[in-house]
Amino acid sequence: MRTLSDTIARLTAFRRAGETAEMPSGDLAEITEFGSNPGRLRAFFHVPAILPPRAPLVVVLHGCTQNAAGYDACSGWSRLAEAQGFAVLFPEQQRANNANLCFNWFQPADTRRDAGEALSIRQMVERMVLDHGLDRSRVFVTGLSAGGAMASVMLAAYPEVFAGGAIIAGLPYGVAESVPEAFDRMRGHGLPDAGRLEALVRGASDHAGPWPTVSVWQGSADKTVSPSNADAIVAQWLGLHGVGPRATRAGAEGGIPHAVWCDRQGRAVIERHDIPGMGHGTPLDSAEADETAGPYMLDVGISSTRHIAQFWGIAPAAATVREAPRRAAAAAAPEPVSGVRQTIEAALRQAGLMR
Repeated sequence: MRTLSDTIARLTAFRRAGETAEMPSGDLAEITEFGSNPGRLRAFFHVPAILPPRAPLVVVLHGCTQNAAGYDACSGWSRLAEAQGFAVLFPEQQRANNANLCFNWFQPADTRRDAGEALSIRQMVERMVLDHGLDRSRVFVTGLSAGGAMASVMLAAYPEVFAGGAIIAGLPYGVAESVPEAFDRMRGHGLPDAGRLEALVRGASDHAGPWPTVSVWQGSADKTVSPSNADAIVAQWLGLHGVGPRATRAGAEGGIPHAVWCDRQGRAVIERHDIPGMGHGTPLDSAEADETAGPYMLDVGISSTRHIAQFWGIAPAAATVREAPRRAAAAAAPEPVSGVRQTIEAALRQAGLMR
């Protein structure tokens, strides 16, 4: 077990690393009124100059230490939306809720249906649909890290709202209810079995299907969120879609393993990309796509943004991956490790990392 001083030191390093990851605000428009907003989040959006009737909506959730405009500037979601004619919504965390700007995917008050941050995001979606005449049957959600875990929350809490989701270096729904548990699950410790994972989603709402499709992205060298979480995310959704553990199709594109699970109708309902040598972050391709590397935004030769949009059917096929990832991605900030619950939670509060 790590000492308290070591844990606090790692937490401090985590915060210092985050100071370089938050990017300046950009040209996204802000929604100032979208309901009761119990999670006290901000909402930004981009709508193309020419928006087709009943266009899709993509909800994009940034990672810890990031903001909406910074994530958009690197990932290229607004630029792809402009080219393909869909709207993008960017919920944004505030430091008053979480000192590192992480969505609180591990706090029960923020992850239940019709409560906290989950309800705030749902209210933003409704405002966007009403304001812009968007297609309710084509609403999607994606996110990185804590944003990826929050995407899992939205898919579980509101499965009737989302046609699909994409979870990048994230975690399955319902596996943690405190900061120490969150750190343990990030390390791959204590993840439930497949039956329990499926039950957690089924218990989050009274929905009986159909279920959202899921795209899972993970770096093999991620030291912040263990790749075992990608295994757990896939396991969480297999039973819901009624498909077995063996992938329908499996192979590699440009050296990047890619597996697809199809339902009985032959529709791809789950896919998984494992990026060799990539650390913690969103996979980008600055050479072939209009994307820019930054902290936790990793230029490894494949555009997750374009591939995810293709999987959802809202953009044409992404360019073929030209080669295996050009280099191992930069390592993420040191990952804190939990110890005795009360002691660590006290230290987290003292360090400003837990409300």
